[in-house]
Amino acid sequence: MATLLFRIGRFAFARRGLVASAWLVLLAVLAGVLLTLGAAPTSSVTIPGTESQRALEALAKEFPQASGASGTVVVRAPQGQTVVAPASKPVLDGIVARAAKVPGVVAALSPLQTKAISQDGRYGLVTVQFAKTADELTADQRSAYEALGTAAPAGWSVAAGGEPLLATPEIGSTEGIGVLVALVVLVLTFGSLVAAGMTMVNALVGVGVGMVGLLIVGHAAVLSSVTPVLALMLGLAVGIDYSLFITSRYRHNLALGLDRQEAVGRAVGTAGTAVVFAGLTVFIALAGLSVVGIPFLTAMGLAAAGTVLVAVLVAVTLLPALLGFAGDRVLSRPQRQAEREGGSGANLDEQVGNRGFAWGRFTVRHRVPVLLAGIVVLGAVALPAADMRLALPDDGTAPASSSKRAAYDLVAEGFGAGFNGRLVMVVHGATPQQVQQATAGAAKAGTGLRDVLAVAPGQTSADGRTTLLAVIPRSGPTADATFDLVRDLRTALAQTSSATGAEISVTGVTAVGVDVSDKLAAALPVYLLVVVGLGFVLLMLMFRSLLVPLKATLGFLLTIGAAFGATVAIFQWGWLRSVVGLDTAGPLVSFLPILLIGILFGLAMDYEVFLVSRMREDFVHGETSREAVVSGVGHGARVVVAAALIMMSVFAGFVLVEDPIIKSMGFALALGVAVDAFVVRLSLVPAAMSFLGDRAWWLPRWLDRAMPNVDIEGESLRPSSVAGSPAPAEVPPAR
Repeated sequence: MATLLFRIGRFAFARRGLVASAWLVLLAVLAGVLLTLGAAPTSSVTIPGTESQRALEALAKEFPQASGASGTVVVRAPQGQTVVAPASKPVLDGIVARAAKVPGVVAALSPLQTKAISQDGRYGLVTVQFAKTADELTADQRSAYEALGTAAPAGWSVAAGGEPLLATPEIGSTEGIGVLVALVVLVLTFGSLVAAGMTMVNALVGVGVGMVGLLIVGHAAVLSSVTPVLALMLGLAVGIDYSLFITSRYRHNLALGLDRQEAVGRAVGTAGTAVVFAGLTVFIALAGLSVVGIPFLTAMGLAAAGTVLVAVLVAVTLLPALLGFAGDRVLSRPQRQAEREGGSGANLDEQVGNRGFAWGRFTVRHRVPVLLAGIVVLGAVALPAADMRLALPDDGTAPASSSKRAAYDLVAEGFGAGFNGRLVMVVHGATPQQVQQATAGAAKAGTGLRDVLAVAPGQTSADGRTTLLAVIPRSGPTADATFDLVRDLRTALAQTSSATGAEISVTGVTAVGVDVSDKLAAALPVYLLVVVGLGFVLLMLMFRSLLVPLKATLGFLLTIGAAFGATVAIFQWGWLRSVVGLDTAGPLVSFLPILLIGILFGLAMDYEVFLVSRMREDFVHGETSREAVVSGVGHGARVVVAAALIMMSVFAGFVLVEDPIIKSMGFALALGVAVDAFVVRLSLVPAAMSFLGDRAWWLPRWLDRAMPNVDIEGESLRPSSVAGSPAPAEVPPAR
């Protein structure tokens, strides 16, 4: 591996014009294809095979006139008036008329027609039916629908809500802030604008190719609205980090006196090997989401894994070419000055990084307090995770200034919280008579449950074989009581279905949320076994050790526990929610835990590889285990700190997005990276490695003989080992 990457690095450096042009041409071609095809469509969350999804598919077949997006415009009359008063009719007619003129609307019904009026008569619901589904609505159609609430008569409150406002999260200037912070970190790390700018350009080219390619794939595969956001988030973070790692090793090689082409080859051969394995770990963790068996999660995982793969390819090919263009300007001014004066930049480089060596010696000397403090603190932070609640988010957690939040609050105020999470019972049978009998039984079963407020009269299909019944819960859509109601209702309806022979299903947003949570909970153990198992094998192959992968996995458990605990405390309990710009706390989105585990496992192994690969390298090259630990932290701390700050900056940029799902994902990832890099990898890992000593690298002989040698420490890159490579006469081992 090291020899192959060494040759790739030297080739890219020597043919830098060709390599750089090839990547730019690829980016231009992909961009041209995307411009020709236009924006890719996105879809909402679907869970094939679940009861709620089967019911939705049946509705689309039996009631095609209602298969499009359905919106609700909430109307509240002024204090002391009602919507049923004769004086209110012109106001309602005007609102209904404006709703009917929204592009794409096929029908708008007044509450006077549907009887959707609150008990006190002050609130009414205007039902708006679109021809297309929410995923197919354009931005102009959404805006026109949302604007219905801006023309309310004096004293009246009008707000549009429902499916038509399920828009794709917008990505804009807030993420740019994270990139700017990352650029500042690079400048401070390298002391060179050229090195920082080149690293950033390299990462941006990679994320550009990955994102444009993903959006093109979106025309052939179904992607959820969150998928491009996740891919962008990870592509930026790992792209910058991988380039930073290789560039840092290249600068160090130059400081040792190697010529540029040899320095690039060795940087790509050693640091590049670590990048490839780190990228493979992230790739496995993300692609492993496929084992869950949920299409939208599979698409998210594969899309993000694809952008990570592109980031690795760009780091080991385009980056050496850009380093060739940069010349000595990749070094800081003091390093260039030392080189001109005939001194070695290696001493200067170690002086700059002496804080890393000091920290390494501190963690080794005080390993017991460091281990105890780290485990106790992270354990305490993880405690709120025991109270984690999962659901699909409703409009009750939307920004307070949004139209859908205003509609949600008005519905809850006038009709009760349960009206925002109405359930639908779908009764389907072979004959109309069978359906009538089953419908009566379903209505009776529903009204007999404790948390049911009412069961609304059913709507029957033209052939009489399908009937819909609306169930109004007393509790809100994400309340535990409503989740229990879904399960109790399905149990009660199973008896009615068995007695009548008809098929009875329960669907609705809350029912879908229950199905998502149950399926994810069942898939999580399998996912953990596959991803952590493959990651363990990869690390064992890389470090030729059993204890190092075990230690890395245990450290990850501390990271994920702390990330879950802090996210629950802020986004579910509401602690310090104003700090992250969250208006209302609520349950975490159902797929966040499994997604967070996959992403953070990959990123945690990145830092493990960056640090421990240097320890392994120095140990193999003759240092004692204690010296190797201190040296690994000393040489790697600066890069890991910079990489972590960059990832945190990119992820934190997404915390500024209004969408609560993206906000919670950005926060959890940023915090997880901070905990893993600064507490686990830079503190607990060196302390644990000093405990293990030489035993850290123990491997049974039979297993050692059976495994291939991937040469992460770059032993094959010794001057006599690389055929045809013009190495200096006396080249000290890379440090």
